[in-house]
Amino acid sequence: MNPLRTVQTRVGETISARVAGDEGPARRDRIHLAEGPRRYGPDSAIQRVHADASMFVGGMRALLLQSLHPLAMAAVDEHSGYRGDPWGRLQRTSTFLAETTFGTIEDAERAVRIVRAVHKRITGVAPDGRPYAASDPHLLRWVHVAEIDSFLRAHDRYGARPLDAGGRDAYVRESAWVARGLGAEDVPETVDELNEMLAMYRPELRGTPAARRTARFILLNPPIPLAVRPAYGLLSSVAVSMMPWWTRLPLRLPYLPLTEATAVRASGVAVTTAIRWALGSVPPPQHADGARQAS
Repeated sequence: MNPLRTVQTRVGETISARVAGDEGPARRDRIHLAEGPRRYGPDSAIQRVHADASMFVGGMRALLLQSLHPLAMAAVDEHSGYRGDPWGRLQRTSTFLAETTFGTIEDAERAVRIVRAVHKRITGVAPDGRPYAASDPHLLRWVHVAEIDSFLRAHDRYGARPLDAGGRDAYVRESAWVARGLGAEDVPETVDELNEMLAMYRPELRGTPAARRTARFILLNPPIPLAVRPAYGLLSSVAVSMMPWWTRLPLRLPYLPLTEATAVRASGVAVTTAIRWALGSVPPPQHADGARQAS
């Protein structure tokens, strides 16, 4: 085997194992090879975004941005166990995204029902004394808009095939059904509506001690092998560079506009290209209907 191809295969398998877990290949085949109609086709905006390596940057940004809502952060801090089992949480999240984006309509709807049932059991009181519930439509909408804004912005900047204006609106619209299925209401369907909704939430956001602990854990203390820490550090710096300026102080994140526009952006191109190259060693499964799709 070509030595370069061998390295590519090993790196791709390592990344896949971290994101999808030991059962990732079997789960991937189950999602992609199951017979039945899909909600989205291989040319849809949502599959184009969710299949791209830029999701690694977008996912990290989404976690940081979501943490700024005190009630959403309290629910995660007290119930998710992300510090004890961060890779397990990542694998469950990646499976949910894969099922709802690439799976059959039946499998996607079942995945939404399962998560919605879990949310109904998550309640508590935040450190500021306010009650919270993971099933709260207002909180669900915040988590959704922070997530799709992050995925879309990362794809705009680092995606292999960025969307045009119509495609960006299509992505927002296509992703809305999951949020509604989970219980969110008045979900945005265009980029303009998404931006308006993010601005609407801004007065509710602040950097709590739990949010800052989460940021330190994600960016500085992740449980990863020493050998991959340099690459992870690059990914972290790229994710931070995409955070809005007004989030930096509450989360104690650096803000270096010139460096972020030059060196960090170049690092983002390099790291997403490297991930895309590595994951290119893992061929997309063949659908039961013969259409090939990447995961």
